[in-house]
Amino acid sequence: MKVLQINSVCGIGSTGRIATDIHNLLLDKGHTSYIAYGRGVPQNCNTVIKIGSKFDVYSHAALTRLFDKHGFGSKYATKKFIEKVVSINPDIIHLHNIHGYYLNIEVLFNYLKEANKPVVWTLHDCWSFTGHCAYFDYIGCYKWEKGCYECPQKKSYPSSIFLDNSNANFIKKKQLFTGIKNMTLVTPSKWLAGLVKKSFLGGYPIKVINNGIDLNVFKPIDSDFRKKHNLSKKFIILGVANIWNERKGFRYFIELSRRLEADEIVIMVGLTERQKRQLPTNIIGITKTNSVEELAKIYSAADVFVNPTLEDNFPTTNIEALACGTPVITFDTGGSPEIVNKNCGFIIERGNIEELLKKIREIKNKGKFAYSSNIINCVENLYNKRNRFIEYLELYKNQVEIGKGSLHVQI
Repeated sequence: MKVLQINSVCGIGSTGRIATDIHNLLLDKGHTSYIAYGRGVPQNCNTVIKIGSKFDVYSHAALTRLFDKHGFGSKYATKKFIEKVVSINPDIIHLHNIHGYYLNIEVLFNYLKEANKPVVWTLHDCWSFTGHCAYFDYIGCYKWEKGCYECPQKKSYPSSIFLDNSNANFIKKKQLFTGIKNMTLVTPSKWLAGLVKKSFLGGYPIKVINNGIDLNVFKPIDSDFRKKHNLSKKFIILGVANIWNERKGFRYFIELSRRLEADEIVIMVGLTERQKRQLPTNIIGITKTNSVEELAKIYSAADVFVNPTLEDNFPTTNIEALACGTPVITFDTGGSPEIVNKNCGFIIERGNIEELLKKIREIKNKGKFAYSSNIINCVENLYNKRNRFIEYLELYKNQVEIGKGSLHVQI
């Protein structure tokens, strides 16, 4: 079986690591695998296809900023990419994030309809069925159920400075994304699956496959993180995000810092240099790292992982923290609470800083290791990447069989 995955990045970030984990599992099972990507430096894949150039990305970003036409740039780059796809002739095409300033959705989906190849599309956010934004729940906007217009998040990712093209984008996406004969949608969370069923994509089969992680990397390990930062006697409250913004709950860590005791400290990973300079003294800021080994050391050193997200799909940061033996506290928003149960942490009301502090202190009093054995057993059973991503191989087989009749593919 020959599989082509398409994602904005390769081997970095949560979606990039999911793509390369699936790629390596395919290779282990004797299949042929390619990953096409748009930005950054690829990692952990030796059969990559770069879509476009930096100039194409910048041009696409400009089109988005000025005219709110995200997904409609990179036309020439996508046409050249499709030529490579034709020459590879994959048995199945697996889409991940097709947004990200690198791909023309019109060129891509016209090809997919013409080629009539089996397609799997993993939705890592909500961008596919809105006229603009990737998330909307935390501001309470449900225009996407009928048709977007007057977007209240025009300046959120993918940001448009001037025009609001959300209505035209919605209509065009609906036209392009529907009508593929053999496509299954995958969501990592039940929460997102429920939203997709209400959207114009609701006519497709939808399968929930939870994100998995590498338990050979993310596990309790000896860490020199406390020693390096002179934190040997501190209770560490950890937050990790790819980008820290309002949706990720940045302000709740600032509020939390005002209520900490002398032996408590916050560590935030994924901040910009500008954000680091603005932090209070009891928050240590660390910029984004793509080193999973470094992340595992930080998770292992922490006493509690706090995820005050206002909306998220199925955050792998929760799973990574748990895999390192660290209990998790999260707001009851999006798919985040699907990962946490009473044996490994707490789910609290969105925005309730008093309850957040109460649960932090409860974990502090009991000690991290009161939770660790239950946590690690839970993660091993539910989120081992090989167990989770073998579901993709089974799905590929089914899709190929639907497309080609009686073809039998060995998993």
